[in-house]
Amino acid sequence: MLNNIESLKNEILALQASTEAQVEELRIKYLSKKGAISQLMNDFRNVPADQKRELGVKLNELKTLATETINNLKAAAQAKEASDSAAALDLTRTAAPLPMGSRHPLNIVRNEIVDIFSRLGFSLAEGPEIEDDWHVFGSMNFPADHPARDMQDTFFIQRNPADVLLRTHTSSVQARVMEHTKPPIRVVCPGRVYRNEAISARAHCFFHQVEALYVDRNVSFADLKQALLFFAREMFGPETQIRLRPSYFPFTEPSAEMDISCNICGGKGCAFCKHTGWVEILGCGMVDPAVLEACGIDSTVYTGYALGMGIERITNLKYRVNDLRLFSENDVRFLDEFVSAR
Repeated sequence: MLNNIESLKNEILALQASTEAQVEELRIKYLSKKGAISQLMNDFRNVPADQKRELGVKLNELKTLATETINNLKAAAQAKEASDSAAALDLTRTAAPLPMGSRHPLNIVRNEIVDIFSRLGFSLAEGPEIEDDWHVFGSMNFPADHPARDMQDTFFIQRNPADVLLRTHTSSVQARVMEHTKPPIRVVCPGRVYRNEAISARAHCFFHQVEALYVDRNVSFADLKQALLFFAREMFGPETQIRLRPSYFPFTEPSAEMDISCNICGGKGCAFCKHTGWVEILGCGMVDPAVLEACGIDSTVYTGYALGMGIERITNLKYRVNDLRLFSENDVRFLDEFVSAR
């Protein structure tokens, strides 16, 4: 029996446990009614009388050691679990549950537009919102006295010695890409733009655009039309029809505006499309050779097309939002309507 007591003593001295559950398993193994120490107590009855005094002392010491060891392990496990729980607690968390948010409707549509053009091989390009006159106007074929400058009311930050302004279109990103990239160039440029306009349900002093640019050898208007048809049907549905109307932009020649068959009435005519069956969504055209030359690209070798659209316009068509101000007022009731669209 003495050997058994010494063997159990060595086991108890080596005990380890990291959780309360493990400590409870050790208590059952050594101290329960059917545990190892209780078994020794039962065997103690058969010990010769001359050995009972010595073995009884040893047995009591073993039980005391096991009890203290297991209690210490339990206290350490409780302290560790309390510490882990406290570390995992976010003390900055609100006591009230927070509802799930969603992406902003403009971001939802922006990402969808970028994804459609990425499937055509276009890569994402971005640029600064505070720009210089050259990248916004000069490189885009706007001479200083060109009447087309009056088409856009500009927020100027600094007029002298150099004009610094808030960009009025994301064409400035195209100019920066063409300056530093050799053709072939295929980029889509989303971003926020600014114009000095009165805020109303139909206009705002800032809004969002997406422009696309493709420059390479032998790029034709047919390439542009096919890209536009693909975009329209991916965005608004496979039954969507498009039409191109002649227009004018300083940076493209020839230029056009594109209409799509009204996705609300299916082209039959309704109040939204003013009973014409068509809705204008973007401007486009072949990049003017003067723009290519201004950006350091040989216009006798390369041609290209460009297109641009307002993200708010596309969002209005997809979700029938009638007031542009809703996009910037951060009304949670309005934003909650797009939870399922994120």
